[in-house]
Amino acid sequence: MKYKVYILLLFACVTGVLTAQDTAVKFEAKVSKSELGVNERLRIEFTMNKDGDNFVPPSFAGFQVLMGPNQSVSHSWVNGKRSFSKTYSYILNPQSKGTFTIRQAEVEIQGDIYKTTPITITVSEAVNDPNAPPSANEIAGDNLHLVAEVSNSSPYLNEAVSVVYKLYVSPRINVSNFVPKANPTYNNFWSQDIRVSRYQVETGLYKGEQYRYVILKKTVLYPQKSGKLEIEPLALEVTVDVPTNRRDIFGGRLYNQINKTVTAGKRTLTVKPLPEQGKPAGFTGAVGQFNFDVETSKSDLKANESLTAKIQVTGTGNLKLFELPKLILPSSLEVYEPELVEDVTTTLSGSRGTKSNNYTIVPQYKGKYPIPSVAFSYFDPVKGEYNTLTSQQLLVNVFEGPTNNVDTADTGVVKQSVGADENQFRFIKLSTTLSPKLTSVFFGSTLYYLLLLLPLLIIPIAILVGKKRAEMAGDVIGNRVRKANKLAKKYLSVAKRNIGDKEAFYESLERALHNYLKAKLKIVTSEFSKEKISELLLESGVENQVVDDFISILKSCELARYSPSSKAAMEEDYQRSADVISKIDKQLKK
Repeated sequence: MKYKVYILLLFACVTGVLTAQDTAVKFEAKVSKSELGVNERLRIEFTMNKDGDNFVPPSFAGFQVLMGPNQSVSHSWVNGKRSFSKTYSYILNPQSKGTFTIRQAEVEIQGDIYKTTPITITVSEAVNDPNAPPSANEIAGDNLHLVAEVSNSSPYLNEAVSVVYKLYVSPRINVSNFVPKANPTYNNFWSQDIRVSRYQVETGLYKGEQYRYVILKKTVLYPQKSGKLEIEPLALEVTVDVPTNRRDIFGGRLYNQINKTVTAGKRTLTVKPLPEQGKPAGFTGAVGQFNFDVETSKSDLKANESLTAKIQVTGTGNLKLFELPKLILPSSLEVYEPELVEDVTTTLSGSRGTKSNNYTIVPQYKGKYPIPSVAFSYFDPVKGEYNTLTSQQLLVNVFEGPTNNVDTADTGVVKQSVGADENQFRFIKLSTTLSPKLTSVFFGSTLYYLLLLLPLLIIPIAILVGKKRAEMAGDVIGNRVRKANKLAKKYLSVAKRNIGDKEAFYESLERALHNYLKAKLKIVTSEFSKEKISELLLESGVENQVVDDFISILKSCELARYSPSSKAAMEEDYQRSADVISKIDKQLKK
């Protein structure tokens, strides 16, 4: 029995040693805060997960060392696994305002030298109480970040750039709700939003620390001018639960709830113009990677039968922002205006799909008609050069029909000659079977007496209509109700057509509400806040409840762009908007 105990202890020690050897070496530096006042103190810790020797701290330039190094070592066993931690800590005091870098610390672990990552510290004006604990607002600000991730900060003109807005939340706090406060505008960009159907919480690193994050919005931008272009920020009002040191009677931690406004900040893109050197003569602005082809639905047919010639571009790029080359055909072919067909989807890498012009062609005469080759030019932003693709020449064989005396290979604009045909005017009748028509006497006929009595019948009808119109004109309340309902339908007609498409519906609904205010109050609502709009409506005699309902619908429009919404909810918001517009129109001072 005694030997078994020794064997088990030896086995445990060997297992612990092997486990410790398998763990990767970590040596990192952490600070209590990255921004502080000049009269505050900074705590910095250098932590390693293996025992090391010959620790060399950085110089701490710009700071005075008030305390340290303080060394602490901890051992723990969790589920049979041993963990080790050794920490050197310092208390520093900044000597002046500015931005300082705490350089690398070094330590020797198992014969190898490990270094920490440099840390940047910003020292600002003195704070009122440097020893006071951080407020809930400060804690939320340090642990909540809204970031706009741009795929390419230096694109070419018309090159796709994706912008992904992410809300990063530290595990130290909780977020219970958020509402958009300012949506970004994309001046000088052609933009396409990618729908975010639902918010999915994921984990990732933000400035080297573990965070939870949610993707709020995805947009693909195509810059329309060169130079430095700014992307205005997205701003959110977030409800944050910040933990406190207090606990309830059951031992649970108590939280302070605050509203925090976060913004992604402005982003600036440096847009490069497309090079002039090597630009093809037929270039129409296509930027991306494309394939090009021209094809016909048939190559052999009879005269007066139709065929389709398709000019098609397939690939990835600004498919909706350039024109396709035109098809030039012999004048002996009757050609109709082309039909534009687009099958394009948008992803974070840009728009991809197919764009084509379909020409309907009807040959009039027998012969062989060449369809000349067509050239398509585009700029490849990856290679930084222009490419020109040329289609093959096609031949259309009209094997049956009248003969034309004009050369079928002619591609210029030539009037067609008309050939004589003995059956050409067969539709003209040369002999007729006309017969005389009997005439009747109008005087004394039924039609005569009907026309004679008709004025007598119209007089009482006119009197009744006049009385009805006078009653309607005197019904002031009824007229105002009908006028208000008509006005509501006018402004909300576009929104009603978009029910089922969340983004289009709420965008058109919000535009309808603003256009209504613009028409009734003679103001530009984009220059006013919701508080200002409420004030103007109340001054115009609108009841408080109606004003609150109007502002509530505006907030719903903003919130619905970032949250799922059903068709039933859209129909309910539409009806609410129609009712509110009708009520406002009846209550506004005339």
